[in-house]
Amino acid sequence: MTTAATACMIKLYEERHELEDYQSGVPRWCSGCGDNAILAAVQRLCRDEQLRPEKTVFVSGIGCSSRFPHYMKTYGFHGIHGRALPIAEGVRMARPDLNIFVNTGDGDCCSIGAAHWIHAIRYNMNMTVFLHDNQIYGLTKMQASPTSPKGLKSNTTPRGTCLEALNPLTVTLGVSNVSFVAQAVDWIPEVLYDIVKAAFHHKGFSFVRIVQRCPEWLPTLLEPWLHDPLKVKLLHHEQGLAISPSLAKVYKNQERHDPADLDRARSVAASVDPIPVGILYRNPDVPCYEDLRGTDELRTTARTKAGLEAEFDKFTVWPQESDGVPHRTA
Repeated sequence: MTTAATACMIKLYEERHELEDYQSGVPRWCSGCGDNAILAAVQRLCRDEQLRPEKTVFVSGIGCSSRFPHYMKTYGFHGIHGRALPIAEGVRMARPDLNIFVNTGDGDCCSIGAAHWIHAIRYNMNMTVFLHDNQIYGLTKMQASPTSPKGLKSNTTPRGTCLEALNPLTVTLGVSNVSFVAQAVDWIPEVLYDIVKAAFHHKGFSFVRIVQRCPEWLPTLLEPWLHDPLKVKLLHHEQGLAISPSLAKVYKNQERHDPADLDRARSVAASVDPIPVGILYRNPDVPCYEDLRGTDELRTTARTKAGLEAEFDKFTVWPQESDGVPHRTA
């Protein structure tokens, strides 16, 4: 059965999902953690887009951010450290009919999962990826991560980190087949939601870095950006985001940026102060790997069974007939 055929099944009643239909359990993140704002934005997206819970899956690795699937009343897969992206890619290949989201952290994605991250950009498979970047290993109690600023004192760098922080935006924009890159901050919920929505509607690998606060281990790190609106630069464009009048009154540092301009996107992405917020790059013409491989058919039960049996047959020791020819039973 194809995806199109499945979508044409007759509905016996008008289906409407409320916000509560996507909420599961009580989040165990610290009070003031940016993960709470991200969760609220994503649940709102699911409600506004009326995503069917049984057709939606959240995949994560390990870390504070990776508890995300536990708080969504959808399908979820809590993977191992650094392996969220290959798991999500497997889901995409097997079930092209699903809405796929990935939640990963700066340690989970940019350290142990860095190789998967780079190749996931190349594959450009249709999924929405949120990098929760609090610039520290939070779940394992304050170790420096690849995005920790130079000089940060942590449990693994008591004298301060000696390397400049890795910039997830410039790295992503430097990989071939990149198709969507955006940056948000957890303390501007209006723009965070708009970016989440734009990323979902882009067909391809939508990479959203979300700069978020960690009130437990780095409570003052982002205070200058939080309290000085001029340290945040809002990117706007007809093909990007629109800035509401009320938001424009507060965040007056703005730049008209065409997300089709890759060279300019790389230049904007390199800025740390002020921090750019908005859609940096979008190219809808980059082909998706699953389309190149022709995975438009659902993996039905019969098809899966046939594939498994074909693999098992390669290693089956069959009984011998009297003439020495293997005898296969039906």
